[in-house]
Amino acid sequence: METEGWPALQPLLCLAWIAATLPIIVAALPIPAAAGGHLLRRLLSAFSSRGKTVRPSPASSSGSSSSKAKFTVPQKYFMHFYVVGVLATTILLLAIWFYAYMKMTPLLPESSSYSTIASHLVGSNSFSFGRVRSRTMGHKYHVWRTVFVLLLMEIQVLRRLYETEHVFHYSPSARMHIVGYLTGLFYYVAAPLSLASSCIPEAAEYLQGQVAEFIVKGRARMPDLVIDSSSLLQPLLKLGWTQWIGAVIFIWGSLHQIRCHAILGTLREHKDSDEYVIPCGDWFNRVSCPHYLAELVIYFGMLVASGGEDIPVWFLFVFVITNLSFAAVETHKWYLQKFEDYPRSRYAIIPFVC
Repeated sequence: METEGWPALQPLLCLAWIAATLPIIVAALPIPAAAGGHLLRRLLSAFSSRGKTVRPSPASSSGSSSSKAKFTVPQKYFMHFYVVGVLATTILLLAIWFYAYMKMTPLLPESSSYSTIASHLVGSNSFSFGRVRSRTMGHKYHVWRTVFVLLLMEIQVLRRLYETEHVFHYSPSARMHIVGYLTGLFYYVAAPLSLASSCIPEAAEYLQGQVAEFIVKGRARMPDLVIDSSSLLQPLLKLGWTQWIGAVIFIWGSLHQIRCHAILGTLREHKDSDEYVIPCGDWFNRVSCPHYLAELVIYFGMLVASGGEDIPVWFLFVFVITNLSFAAVETHKWYLQKFEDYPRSRYAIIPFVC
C-alpha cells in the first residue's frame, strides 16, 4: 500500500541492492584479463578486504604500507555498523509496531470456509464484502509480520553490537577499506528499510497525521494513550506457521554464529597480537567461514518469516549471499596461503558448493 511521498521507496531499494550486487557478480565471472576481469577482481578484493586480508605484510616497504593504509579505517569501526543498525531498526520497529497496535488490531483469524460458503448462499454483495474483509485482514497480518521480522532484525543487530564490544578483540593494526566501511553503513540502513518497505509509507502517513493533530489540538485536547501490553504481543502469536519456521531457522543460525564468533574471539591469547591460528570446532570443521554461513542461515530465516512477498527482501538476501560468498572465498585463499597445514577438505562457505 503506497502513499503520496513514498511511491518510489521499494524501487529505489531494489536499484540500490542491484547496484551493490552486480559488481560482485561480475567480478566472480570468468572474464578474461584482457577485458579487465583481473583488474575488477583486484579492485573488489581491495574494497572488501578487512582484518587479516588487508593488513600489510612485514616485508612490505614503508611506502607500500602507507599506500595500503591510506584509504582504510580501523577494523574496530565495525561497531559503527551495529550502532547504525540498532538505531535504524529500533526506529522502524517502534514506528510500525505502534501503527500496527493502533490501526491493525484486533487480529482475528481469516474468514473460515463456512463464512465463504454462507456468502455464496446469501448473495454476491455479501460475497464481495467478504472478499474485501479478507483482503483487509490479510493486510493486517502483513503489517504484523513486518513487526515480527523487525524484531528478529533487532535481536540480530543488538547481538552483533554486543559481540563487537565483548567477544572480538581487534588487533590495533587490523584495517578495512573505506569503501567497505561505507558499504557496511549503507547495508545496516538499507536492510531494515527493505524488511519494512511495504509498511513504511502507511505507518509514516499515520504518524505524520498524529503529529499534525497534536500540533493543532495541543496535549490537553488529545485523547489519553492507553497501551495494553497483551494487545502488543497477542497478534504476534497469531501469525502463520511460516513465521515460526523462519524464527526457528533464525535461531539455529544465530546459535551457530555465536559459537563461531566465540571461537574466533579466542584465537589470539593476547589482544595486541597479530598472530593467527587455524580455527577449529563447530562448522569450522567444514568451512573456512562458518560465521558467514550462519549469517546466510539467519537472513534466510528472516526471508521465510517475512513471507517473501516484498521484492526488496529478496534483493537483500541475494546481496547477502554474493557479498559473504566473495568475502569467504578471499578469506579461504588467505588461510591456504598463510598455513601450509591448512585442511584442504574445507570449503570456503557452503559445504560441497564453494
